[in-house]
Amino acid sequence: MLSVENIAVRYRGVTILQDISLTLAAGRTLAVVGESGAGKSTLIGTILGLVRCSAGQVTWNKAPVRRCRPALVMQEPRSAFNPRVSLRRSVTEPLIAERRPVDENQMAALCRSLDIPTDLLERRPSAVSIGQAQRIGILRALIAAPPLVLFDEPLSALDAVTQKHTARMIADLQAKEGFAALIVTHDLGYAAAYADHIAVLRAGRIEELTTAQAFIDAPQTAYGRELRDAAFALGALERVA
Repeated sequence: MLSVENIAVRYRGVTILQDISLTLAAGRTLAVVGESGAGKSTLIGTILGLVRCSAGQVTWNKAPVRRCRPALVMQEPRSAFNPRVSLRRSVTEPLIAERRPVDENQMAALCRSLDIPTDLLERRPSAVSIGQAQRIGILRALIAAPPLVLFDEPLSALDAVTQKHTARMIADLQAKEGFAALIVTHDLGYAAAYADHIAVLRAGRIEELTTAQAFIDAPQTAYGRELRDAAFALGALERVA
């Protein structure tokens, strides 16, 4: 279980995150939503250990998170890869780092689940589409079977059709692989459709934390109601079975 306990992040006297507490169990999905500048990406960096906490702690099963080797799916798919090497080389980097062999059967199974023709992996990042690059980024995140995967705006670079396809793929793979997923997004429709719980982040603080269905039905705060009502107006707020 991921446990974020009363963390704060301050930089040059400016408070970026304050008193953040979250938990996330294996196989479950937590979506952190909020407007730009709310601190969502800083939260991901803090969980990964890339940003130092000024207070509090982050653990996985009561041990430092780095020990579980969490994976990250980035917002900009192509920027996640070294442009000078093949995508296969980039995908297998987590295994190389752990001195583990590549299981070609596992690789092939994940490629099928993500609708990735295996020949694409022999190309370089510039030779695939944005949608293909994002799916290959998910492949790399899952190749070492991490218990925790963090998604930083995983759909924002994609068109509407590809967004729906990719969201369904992520949910199906999570059901199969059993990893915990923390999704940072400004897309409340995506969060409401697929997350078990939603945390609303505003100006570095959690405004509310509740189940996705409870948030759809009755947000606890005025800001939450604004977000919910705006998503309703767009017709983009419903659970996915």
